[in-house]
Amino acid sequence: MCADIVEHEDEIISVGQLNQQAKKLLENQFKGVSVLGEISNIARPSSGHIYFTLKDEDGAIRCAMFRSQNLRLNFEPQNGDQCVLKGQVSLYAPRGDYQLIVSSMQPAGAGNLMHQFEELKMKLDAEGLFDQAIKKTLPKHPKHIGIITSESTAAFQDVLTTIERRAPISHITLIPAMVQGDTAPRALIAALRSVLDFNDLNRNPFDVIIICRGGGSIEDLWAFNNESLAREIFDFPLPIISGVGHEIDFTITDFVSDVRAPTPTAAAELVTENYFQLTDRLQEVKTNLSNLMQGLLAENSQKILLSAQSLKSPLTLLKEQSQSLDNFELRLLRAIQSITTNTKQNFQILSNQVYQSSSLQKFRIYKDQLNNNLESLKVQQANLIEKRKLKLQSMSSNLKAVSPLAVLDRGYAIVMNNKGQALKSSKEVKVGDILKTRLADGELISNVSKKN
Repeated sequence: MCADIVEHEDEIISVGQLNQQAKKLLENQFKGVSVLGEISNIARPSSGHIYFTLKDEDGAIRCAMFRSQNLRLNFEPQNGDQCVLKGQVSLYAPRGDYQLIVSSMQPAGAGNLMHQFEELKMKLDAEGLFDQAIKKTLPKHPKHIGIITSESTAAFQDVLTTIERRAPISHITLIPAMVQGDTAPRALIAALRSVLDFNDLNRNPFDVIIICRGGGSIEDLWAFNNESLAREIFDFPLPIISGVGHEIDFTITDFVSDVRAPTPTAAAELVTENYFQLTDRLQEVKTNLSNLMQGLLAENSQKILLSAQSLKSPLTLLKEQSQSLDNFELRLLRAIQSITTNTKQNFQILSNQVYQSSSLQKFRIYKDQLNNNLESLKVQQANLIEKRKLKLQSMSSNLKAVSPLAVLDRGYAIVMNNKGQALKSSKEVKVGDILKTRLADGELISNVSKKN
């Protein structure tokens, strides 16, 4: 009992103090309770809180469930619902209202089921059935995907549509099974075993299995909380994806499977993830190849255009090259004349020096030196001329090789319109046009009278 609770009858306190003391007493005495009753007088103000009365034939209590707690509800409570509430007994001091502050709420039938669920979950977890270290890895590109569900469910259509869209090359097989009711666990186990029998007898075995169904209450999903089914999934040799219910729904099948998906559609997306990425990569490669081909075509088109332009004036190119050769020849002749003139001048100077010295011996020596120098000069001139001739021949050969006239010498011709433009297609010519045909040894003028 609280120390500040009134213990003497003659002590006078206010109403507010009395309510506060009563509140403390209730909260300390009832720290957490579970209460079964019927909901009535439910109210939902804009704050998001829920206020209602929980009653049975023997009594009633006001209840408050605040917004942070009711956001976790997986159902919409209504007047007349039998529910199990968990919370703390308290008192609203301003009015002196005795009330229950609700922390969680479950339909009355679900309360026992939830208890069973938690017990089985703890048991299997302790045995290691949920250990992440032993989970099997999903295949990157499954060829054969098995779907265990009821054929009539929307979940099956969602999974089928998603896989066909994301991985159309995958083979899909439905292994039908009941997904609700007392016989559903046995049907699901039988479906899993039929997969193994199929793999033993066929060359196109299953690579991965999806177990799925749509959302519902805990009673609707109870088949997936079966211990025998959980152990069958745990021992199953193939990877299993669980796509049971909505994102807020959790079953034992989710925990024991190799991968848990929040919805059936999400399960289909998980099993086709690598296929989808591969499709995106192939599209990227296709785009890159297309851009590369367009670039190469544009580059080659430019080269062809430049080549066509050079064919328009082959004579001009030859004249320019011929002029360059003529200029080179003139420079060579001037160099030879300059060397000859300098040699003659040097010879004359030496001769004069000999005569002036009146020495015959010196004259002979100088004469021999001059003769030797002259012979050396002649050899140098001959070598220089030979080198220039070879260079001229090389330049002439190169010029001939790049000349369009060389092509004409091999039997080809260039057809031009009356504007001197080279023609590349018969589509550029019409009847009546005057055409000029350039051959290796001359030109032909023709008139187009017919097109085939």
